[in-house]
Amino acid sequence: QVQLVESGGGLVQAGGSLRLSCAASGRTFSNYAVGWFRQAPGKEREFVAAIKWSGGSTYDADSVKGRFTISRDSAKNTVYLQMNMLRPGDTAAYYCAASNRWISTTAREYGYWGQGTQVTVSS
Repeated sequence: QVQLVESGGGLVQAGGSLRLSCAASGRTFSNYAVGWFRQAPGKEREFVAAIKWSGGSTYDADSVKGRFTISRDSAKNTVYLQMNMLRPGDTAAYYCAASNRWISTTAREYGYWGQGTQVTVSS
């Protein structure tokens, strides 16, 4: 099955930017939907953004709209999450997930998950 590896997390001050990467091994994202979720300790996993590989349709959570941009690079079989104007409330472990069916804001609809990458935003 597909394996996903996230990278790009780190420490950043409020107002700064980070770019997260999600690379798939063993196969391409063709016909997949790829989503980003985040989870802070003690909180439920929260939808951030998703992209449909074919056609590039995207959907963003209201909390990140206008600040985060999801994109794909077919040559690298990689999905990115460009995060700008970061806030302390964005602090969480960020997870990449893939579905072979459709875009969804619900975590349970995604069958493949990466290990997560930590994003910490200081005030």
